[in-house]
Amino acid sequence: MLANRLYVMALVFLAAISLNECSCKNRYLFHPYKQILTTPGSIGLAYEDVYFAADDGIRLNGWWVPASPAAGTVLFCHGNAGNISFLMDTLRLYHDLKLNVLVFDYRGFGRSVGKPREEGTYRDAAAAWEYLVQLKKIDPATIAVIGRSLGGPIAAWLCQTRMPGALVLESTFTRAADVARYHYQLAPADLIFGDTYNTVGFLSRIDCPVLVVHSPDDEIIPYELGEKLFKSVKGQKEFLQIHGSHNSGFMESRSLYVPGLKRFLVGHLKRS
Repeated sequence: MLANRLYVMALVFLAAISLNECSCKNRYLFHPYKQILTTPGSIGLAYEDVYFAADDGIRLNGWWVPASPAAGTVLFCHGNAGNISFLMDTLRLYHDLKLNVLVFDYRGFGRSVGKPREEGTYRDAAAAWEYLVQLKKIDPATIAVIGRSLGGPIAAWLCQTRMPGALVLESTFTRAADVARYHYQLAPADLIFGDTYNTVGFLSRIDCPVLVVHSPDDEIIPYELGEKLFKSVKGQKEFLQIHGSHNSGFMESRSLYVPGLKRFLVGHLKRS
């Protein structure tokens, strides 16, 4: 009798998980911030406030920050929280490397309309790529797609069907379920997330050179996931070990990050 009751309770629990899977995933994955707190102009960078649409009509906002002369162009996919106004250190660093930069907000973040969801972030990255290649007339071979944290699988997804000069994955993960399992060991991570943001799967269909950047001090995405990600890359690849926290490791270890990134990009991007 008790066994039957437990079985029924388990079925009810699994049904509830299934019904709430989408909202549960989204609450875990996305933490958008709508207000734009500052702009590149506040740190002395010239920029264009740009808008473009995803293929489903969602209007997206971004910043085009040019460098002159430019050694290449970065299409930057940010993480799961905040918005592009949280990226001033990143913009300054890339600008100092003489790189054009396009940063953009996924739907539901900043001034981009809509609600964030996995499929939508892929559409948004594709729209940002088209903005660079079609409107700005940037040669794809001079573009580095850089994804940090949640931006990693989004950047990797994009590079399956586009051919940039290089892909950089910073402080990112193998699959979303692997991160959830690390933080919530008793939760049914695979049941809830499945293959959501399956970076490893995307990498199996990528031909461009890949740089994986990770810190052993990362408190959000375990270093071992960065190592597994690197091992899964079949083509040209490099690993750059930095130090410091998840959100600011690239700045805390700037003396490692900057020359490592520059060396990789110089080696693989076509000269503008």
